[in-house]
Amino acid sequence: MPATPASLLETPGPPAGSADIRLVVTDMDGTLLDDAKRIPDGLWPMLSELRRRGVLFSPASGRQYATLARQFAEVAEGMVFIAENGTYVVRDGVELSSDVLDRSVAADIARTVRRLVADGVDVGAVVCGKRSAYVERTDEAFLAEVRKYYVEHRIVEDVTAVEDDVIKVALFDFGPAERTTAPALAAFTATHQVVVSGEHWVDVMNRTANKGAALRGLQRELGITPAQTMVFGDYLNDLEMLDAAEWSFAMSNAHPEVVRRARHLAPSNNENGVLRTIAGVIGIPLQAGAPA
Repeated sequence: MPATPASLLETPGPPAGSADIRLVVTDMDGTLLDDAKRIPDGLWPMLSELRRRGVLFSPASGRQYATLARQFAEVAEGMVFIAENGTYVVRDGVELSSDVLDRSVAADIARTVRRLVADGVDVGAVVCGKRSAYVERTDEAFLAEVRKYYVEHRIVEDVTAVEDDVIKVALFDFGPAERTTAPALAAFTATHQVVVSGEHWVDVMNRTANKGAALRGLQRELGITPAQTMVFGDYLNDLEMLDAAEWSFAMSNAHPEVVRRARHLAPSNNENGVLRTIAGVIGIPLQAGAPA
């Protein structure tokens, strides 16, 4: 089990700046991004320095691959994107791995959402395919939330009939997802993963799919060890990923279970915690800047 979380300075280990890190993996929302969903300016010069030192940087998110690729478009060459909570891993436009969900299961989940809506729950399903995300709801409030994470999305009459490899079904609940939508999906937990990935989001995936499984596969392919891996997360969909790295950091704003699971604590997402911690562990000066 991981050690009791502590700040980096309180944790015995190599002196700051001396760790042999070859891979840095970070969640996006609530972790790298601040509460206004902004990427810190200092990330861009840091990515250049990480690349110069041969350290791979990998965003790992519940977000869609197309969304992540657009966010990092200027620096995406050679970067590995762990998208859709680990169900879809892509480098330079080439799929490295995926974990496809049976379409009949995706259809059952969509029908469950329809029943919830009929019972008065303000929730909508996003059926996540490799090519696009698919939704039935057309109201602007819901679509505004979808657009934040799925730049490639289509409104269809019936999400159970889409022709795409489905890798995940995400549910957006305008209320507290952990207390409302997640319990309604209990029938799927015996055979699939039902993961609360944010205050309003629940993801349903194959039991074999998570960010940690994707990360371990990437480590094997690249010959990188957990001791050479640094990971940052804040929510329950980050737990398995934290287990795959010896340098595992929960943000100080993280869910309590994430704090318990991680080996270390980082400053919050609003305090530039990811960059400050990378700078301290690897020894890279912080600076502001934009993509070259």
